[in-house]
Amino acid sequence: MKFKIPFYTLLLFIFLIVSIHPQDKDKKDEKKKERHTFTMIYDVNTTSVKNQANTGTCWDFATQSFLESELMRMGKGKYDLSEMFNVRYTYPLKAERYVRYHGKYQFGEGGQAHDVLKIFDTYGAVPNSVYPGLEPGDTLYDNTEMDAVLKSVLNTIVERNKITPHYEDIVNAICDIYLGKVPQEFEYNGKEYTPKTFAESLGINTKDYVEITSFTHHPFYKKFVLEVPDNWEEGEYYNVPLDDLIKIMDNAIQNGFSIAWDGDVGKDNFYRKEGYAVVPLNDDTTKAGPEKEKVITQEIRQKAFDDYTTTDDHLMHITGIAKDQAGTKFYYTKNSWGTKDKKYDGYWYLSEPFVRLRTIAILVHKDAIPKDIREKLGL
Repeated sequence: MKFKIPFYTLLLFIFLIVSIHPQDKDKKDEKKKERHTFTMIYDVNTTSVKNQANTGTCWDFATQSFLESELMRMGKGKYDLSEMFNVRYTYPLKAERYVRYHGKYQFGEGGQAHDVLKIFDTYGAVPNSVYPGLEPGDTLYDNTEMDAVLKSVLNTIVERNKITPHYEDIVNAICDIYLGKVPQEFEYNGKEYTPKTFAESLGINTKDYVEITSFTHHPFYKKFVLEVPDNWEEGEYYNVPLDDLIKIMDNAIQNGFSIAWDGDVGKDNFYRKEGYAVVPLNDDTTKAGPEKEKVITQEIRQKAFDDYTTTDDHLMHITGIAKDQAGTKFYYTKNSWGTKDKKYDGYWYLSEPFVRLRTIAILVHKDAIPKDIREKLGL
């Protein structure tokens, strides 16, 4: 006896085969079209990806993440340090300069890596669980209103051509309202601390860290005050040739040190959806396979800085080195934009040409610098 398949059942079966197969094929084609397939070569220990949300405090998140990796490298264990602690103490310092310079000074959320080190030395540090800096009920950071209120108050003082004796109290009160008061004593892991004693317990010596850049308008192997708007503290950076900058970065990662990276991700070379950054020879992003990239020289880099196409736009935390299927080197970079809808779980891959072109500066431990370069810098 032959088994008969009902006509409508047969149609449904055929429909399922036809509809499912193209979907599988589309997935395979999509995988084939992936321009870069990354393989990790070096990977430094770090903490989880955070989200700076609606704040301009990338400098804080990147450098705090850098210090957390340093603590892990030093065998101190895993810490989640408060970013808003640094913001809370940085704003009054910026406000002081702003009013003293009659409003003709940088004021806002931006900053540099050394700002975190300054706060660490001056005021200490606290765990994020002790001082999250969030208003009750909030889960994401948003300093927009606080920034606007502070700027309005300071501009009023400047416009009156007279510094009120109460302005410091006003600035501190505003910061406390939005971020909360910093506890002067707190308990952490069964021990009592102040922010200063907690920082001391971490064993970080901020003098071990140096900022390095590479520009030709200043002599190499000397220090200079880097001329970017967010360097409101007028921090000095060591200046090295571009090839040396890359040597320092590679030597750091290869020896277990991470890097706080300051650069520009706001231009065409940073592909947010794709999760990587390259400097292609042309603007064609439709072809399969890795792009051929431009050779970035010291002159090209300098021109990009001089014509403002490379600015101090964003800070991130470089924690590794990878290569793609063509063998091209990429720097594995931890961002502070959270993980939701991020292709590589909050990390980006920056090609060496991109790093050569778009880096403003880096912060590293001095021991991460190759000996011959360190000697030229007098470190």
